[in-house]
Amino acid sequence: MNTSIERRSFLKTAGLAAAAISAAQTPFARADEKDKKMKKAVGMGMIGEKKSPLGERMKMVRELGFDGVELVSPGIADRDGLKKALDDAKLEVSEILSGGDWASPITSANEETRSKCLINLKTAMEDAKFFGTSSVLFVPGVVNKNIGYDDAYKRAHDGIKSMLPVAQELGVKIAVENVWNDFLLSPLEMARFIDEFESPWIGAHFDVGNVASIGYPEQWIKILNKRILKLHIKEFNKKVATDSGKWKGFSWKLGDEGGIDWPSVVKALNEIGYTGWATAEFGGGDRAVLEDVAARMDKVLQLKK
Repeated sequence: MNTSIERRSFLKTAGLAAAAISAAQTPFARADEKDKKMKKAVGMGMIGEKKSPLGERMKMVRELGFDGVELVSPGIADRDGLKKALDDAKLEVSEILSGGDWASPITSANEETRSKCLINLKTAMEDAKFFGTSSVLFVPGVVNKNIGYDDAYKRAHDGIKSMLPVAQELGVKIAVENVWNDFLLSPLEMARFIDEFESPWIGAHFDVGNVASIGYPEQWIKILNKRILKLHIKEFNKKVATDSGKWKGFSWKLGDEGGIDWPSVVKALNEIGYTGWATAEFGGGDRAVLEDVAARMDKVLQLKK
C-alpha cells in the first residue's frame, strides 16, 4: 500500500516536471509583439534628488529614458498626488512591490502573521489597480531553522490560493519573486509551484541577479518561460561574492566584465518572446547615477541598437 502511494506521488511529481519543461519550450509572444522592446523602470526609493519636488523628480526620470517606476505598498501616502506627478511626466507604474512580506512572511507558523501578510498583499493589489499596473511582486515566504520547507510550501500555497479570487476581481496578477529566502530554489520547482494553482492570475517576477549565485539566469528564463510576468535587473559577480561575502556580489556595476552573461540572458528572453517590464534594482542615487543605470540597462538588454 505504501509503495503504491509513493509510486503515484513520484509519477505525479515527474509529470509536473515534464509539463514545466514542455511549457518552457512553447513561445508565447504574438506575431505583432516581435518588434516590441522591453520597458525600463526604476524603484521609487532609488530615485535621489530628494529635496526636489515630486513632479520634477518624475520628469527627470522620464528625461533619463525610463518608462516607469516601481512602487512599494503599503506606504503610499498620497496616491492621487503621486498619480498626477506620474501622469504629468508620462510615466507608468511597472509593478507594485508588496512591502510587508519579509516582516510578516506567508510561511510563518503564526496564523496572525500570515493573516497580516495577506492583508498587506490585498492592499498592494488594490494600489496596483489604482495605478493601472498588472501585477504585484510577492515574496512567497521564507524557510529557516524554525520554518520547515514542507510547511513553508503548504502555507505559501494555501495563502496564495486564497488570494486568487481577489486577484481576478481586481485584475491584478500575483508575481512570486525568486529571492534569497531558501525557498523555491530551482526553476523547475518554481515552475511546478506556479503551475499547481492552475490559474492565469499567478506568475513569476524573475530577478536576474538573484539566481546568479546558485545557477544560470538564462536557464531559469527558458524554463519559467511564459510564467515570467516582470523582471528585476541587477548585476552579480560570483568571484567578488566568494572573496568578500555573498552580498558583496551585488556591488558590481551592471554590465561590467566578470558579472552576469547578459548576451545569454537576452538570447533567452528573445527566445521566449519577453517584451515586458525590466526594473532596475540598485542602491539608488542622484541624476548622474540614474543616467548611468539607464545607459547600462540599454547596453546589457540591447534596447538601443
